[in-house]
Amino acid sequence: MQRGDLLDLNAFATVAEKQNFTRAAAKPGTSQSALSHTVRRLETRPGVRLLTRTIRRVAPTQAGERLLKTLGPALDAIAAELASLSELREKPAGTIRITTSEHAANRVLWAVLKTLLPDYPDVHVVFAINSGLTDIAAERFDAGVRLGEVVARDTVAVRIEPDLRMAVVGTPAYFAARPKPRTPQDLAEHQCINLRLPTSGGLYAWELQKGGRELKVRVEGQLAFNNAPMILRAALAGFGLACVLEDHAAAHLANGSLVRVLEGWCPPFAGYHLYYPSRRQPMPAFALLVEALRYKG
Repeated sequence: MQRGDLLDLNAFATVAEKQNFTRAAAKPGTSQSALSHTVRRLETRPGVRLLTRTIRRVAPTQAGERLLKTLGPALDAIAAELASLSELREKPAGTIRITTSEHAANRVLWAVLKTLLPDYPDVHVVFAINSGLTDIAAERFDAGVRLGEVVARDTVAVRIEPDLRMAVVGTPAYFAARPKPRTPQDLAEHQCINLRLPTSGGLYAWELQKGGRELKVRVEGQLAFNNAPMILRAALAGFGLACVLEDHAAAHLANGSLVRVLEGWCPPFAGYHLYYPSRRQPMPAFALLVEALRYKG
């Protein structure tokens, strides 16, 4: 590959990301016409069009998407290496991109970052809050935070908190009108509030376990949400039973506004883990964050 090829490929990736030649040329010293010429020159080599151009936007063709799939990680690796070289100074610096669920961000990440970041003003953290399992390499994240049982198997996983438990809860008023369930099979006689899974769109089957016996129970009810706080709110309003993380319901259990059932069927499970590609050579800022988050209990 010739020296100019890397510049051409980087120009193509920038235009594809911005979906607009004008926005891609916002960097000082770069013009829209120069970028357009660079991309056209690049397209002449394989003899295929890499971008489709309209008045409003620019988008990769099928060939362009194929090239980006390979090109993106390579450019990210080069950028990461340059960043790591620039960080050979007294304090770590750089930007760390993390995908995480809202619960993990509030429960674990913020508690650490609010005390860590003031001492490292050159370290920047960008969050993408979502609940589905994210391919961090494809989506160009440095790391993700998910429950230990669902993190990708081909990544490095670092535990950042202790085990968690689920809790099946309902209001005293709800139980005043019907008996408390004593076994998972009793849930068929109850109104339950469902969780709609963010990735598949299906309904979460309540995972219950006791004495080595594991059950996945499909429950029925009027309501389904893809958001745990809304499930808890519906339970507090008396719409039925909810299966939520124990800490979500802790304050309401303590003040008596919710009652817990089937506690013996809710054993601990692996808590949140930070996961990142095993091939990654951590830059100092990222290594600092990993060590600060690492669970030491």
